Amino acid sequence: MNTGTMNKNPLELAIRYGFLVLLGGLALFFSLYASGFASPRSAVFILQSVAITGILALGVTCTLVVGGFDLSIGSVATSALMLSAYSMVVLEQSAFVAVALCLVMGAVVGLINGFLIVKMRVPDLLATLGMMFLLIGLQRIPTQGNSIATGMSLGEGVVAEGTFSAAFLWLGRHRFDLFLDRLLPVPVVVFLLIALLIWLFLGYTRHGRLMYAIGSNERAAELVGTNVQRYKIVAYMISGMLASVGGILLAARLGRGDIASGNNLLLDSVAAASSASRYWALPARTPSARRQGPCLSAFFFRG
Repeated sequence: MNTGTMNKNPLELAIRYGFLVLLGGLALFFSLYASGFASPRSAVFILQSVAITGILALGVTCTLVVGGFDLSIGSVATSALMLSAYSMVVLEQSAFVAVALCLVMGAVVGLINGFLIVKMRVPDLLATLGMMFLLIGLQRIPTQGNSIATGMSLGEGVVAEGTFSAAFLWLGRHRFDLFLDRLLPVPVVVFLLIALLIWLFLGYTRHGRLMYAIGSNERAAELVGTNVQRYKIVAYMISGMLASVGGILLAARLGRGDIASGNNLLLDSVAAASSASRYWALPARTPSARRQGPCLSAFFFRG
């Protein structure tokens, strides 16, 4: 073993595992010097604060796996928040219709992003950045940039009479009993379930492995018969739908269509997913980096 290799290994270990050491050190420090930090409710509070960010980061991870990038997730989440609020408060639709509309919207946005990137050869950063600005403008048109709430004025003396249904608010405010009363919020359960599904899909299914192969060497994956274009489009559709899920949960927690509530979602989620790739492994090196990184990075940035 030469000197260069010996010097390189400690650096690689520090890059890959230093993040976990720092995270563990912070947890230990606050457990010792902050009363109440090392408690179930404190842990759940941290998880709740990163649940929506983590869901969006998992969507970004799917695009990173295939060698892409999605900058539109924050605006998709905010658009889903506004669409769900508009459909229930202004259009007086049910919670089921509101959720279905948001999921369809996210899938359509992802499909358009994928089409622009794969078929039209538009660079991923440019395509998703353009989609971000488009959605930011579109979500302000129905209410002239105002937040959506029951009793808001729609102009010409018309007042919105619809309300957020109890079933919809349950998604963001209900807490399950787990050892303690009202301990586990629904958004945390949704986040953990989605993280588990993405982990299983990417790590243990043929389609997930093919997505890794595309991100690692697109040309080689194409030569062995992989439909590269289809998988890339699907990755962006997954990203769009997960961003919509995040927006739905945020609207259910707030109980109003606050147009400014999703301002930080893009930065937090992209930072979580991107830093995971950097700290855990270089792009497409190991599946564990993609599966575990976003959750832990989100915990670090917001915890």
